[in-house]
Amino acid sequence: MKLNIEGIKDKEAWENAGIRLPEYDVGAVRELTARAPEWIHFGAGNIFRGFIGSIAQSLLNQGLSRTGIIAVETFDFDIIDKIYKPYGSLTLNVMMDKFSNLDMTVQAGITDGIKSTDYARLCEIAENPTLKMISFTITEKGYGILASDGNVTDAVKADMENGPHKPRHAMSVTAYMLYKRFKAGKYPLAVVSMDNCSHNGEKLRSSVMKIAEAWVGGGKAEKEFIGYINDCVSFPWSMIDKITPRPSDTVLNKLTELGVEDMSPVVTSKGTYIAPFVNAEIPQYLVVEDDFPNGRPALEKAGVYMTTRDVVNKSETMKVTTCLNPLHTALAVYGCLLGYTTIWEEMNDPELQKLVKAIADEGMRVVTDPGIIDPRDFVNEVICERLPNPNIPDAPQRIATDTSQKVGIRYGETIKSYEKSDKLNTADLNAIPMAIAGWIRYLLAVDDNGNKFDRSADPMLGDLTAKLNGTELGKPESEDGKLNVILSDKTIFGVDLYEAGLGCKIEAAVKSMLKGAGAVRETLKKL
Repeated sequence: MKLNIEGIKDKEAWENAGIRLPEYDVGAVRELTARAPEWIHFGAGNIFRGFIGSIAQSLLNQGLSRTGIIAVETFDFDIIDKIYKPYGSLTLNVMMDKFSNLDMTVQAGITDGIKSTDYARLCEIAENPTLKMISFTITEKGYGILASDGNVTDAVKADMENGPHKPRHAMSVTAYMLYKRFKAGKYPLAVVSMDNCSHNGEKLRSSVMKIAEAWVGGGKAEKEFIGYINDCVSFPWSMIDKITPRPSDTVLNKLTELGVEDMSPVVTSKGTYIAPFVNAEIPQYLVVEDDFPNGRPALEKAGVYMTTRDVVNKSETMKVTTCLNPLHTALAVYGCLLGYTTIWEEMNDPELQKLVKAIADEGMRVVTDPGIIDPRDFVNEVICERLPNPNIPDAPQRIATDTSQKVGIRYGETIKSYEKSDKLNTADLNAIPMAIAGWIRYLLAVDDNGNKFDRSADPMLGDLTAKLNGTELGKPESEDGKLNVILSDKTIFGVDLYEAGLGCKIEAAVKSMLKGAGAVRETLKKL
């Protein structure tokens, strides 16, 4: 069996292999999508193919939509050349639970894959009145147009100077499409970030507007262009949650055994590890602000929560400050200290399992309830189903990246909620201080056996290392006086941890973990 348009015509072979096929006329959908596109998406990688693509497939299967999604890749063009074109833009989607059950589907909801340098095609799509939305999964850094010095990057500067003519940066390409749509008839449109970052719609709008304003200010676009964006273009916020790891050898071997040919992953010139199939966990959440000035697909019929901006923000807050991210961060730093290389293995460790449950319990006392997703159900699913899933081999070393940029949101917000509460006291917090202490101990780059390890990238790594200089395993007293400047830094934690009554508790935990080899484990046992 071959994954292409001709190959899926042999329905009996695919069905005998237990792989579901599209329930609609794939050719007719592709023809109509090309002629009257409604949805275009920037970012052709795994989360798009495995999650957003499945939304389009569901609507098509139900007869609730007549068109699919056109994918645009803005960064790694090998994805189009090596994954989209050879397989007719089809994806074999494999959902995996913790018992290794596989739910396999051929998805055709993504009708085509193009490169962001195909300006003629982008212009054609942008000018079509039928277009309802542009969506994005380009990672948070894809929206950034500023360098570390606060000035626009060289690439964006060039796009600003050139005006709406062959732009390169993803945000410039977006502005280009809006300009073409403005010139064609000022048609309305929703521009929707579906990336995993807070206030994503705000970030997207800010970057696009800066480019548009530069074009207008430089005489490259009419001043009315700004009014068009303000009046006719929406930038809805969203919250997304789904883990789509690298292609699994287990899945590859199973597909090969079933007779599906040419499924081997490729590594692109940009370092993307991708395959004709996408393997992912079963749970998935997408919450979207319902603000679509040109109409939209019936997304709610495919499991998407359509709601207000306030509820989107509450859903994001629930996930990031209580139900998922704080647990992930604790597992990341302690996993590195205790020699683990996968999150799921950590969840078989009694002390670490106890720690994440305790962090969740402390957060649940002040959790933000969005009203559409029950926080208790969400966190139970995370702890019992998602984190222990051996088919989602995420690494603590990856999750430990940029921890200094995360602890303020993941722990600081809960601490602030305790400070504001009339019924709770920060003195009741034990697991969250232990998570922060684990991160401080991690910064020493020495594991619980006394062996050195490589820390993950972090913009504050050099500064924090310098502040801990002289702190040594086996010499708890070497910590004296060094933590104050870190734990009192509101730019890191959002609060002064001493003023919050937690600084001394964290110091004591760090000292306990510095006693010698095995001290991290012994300290966790005391929690």
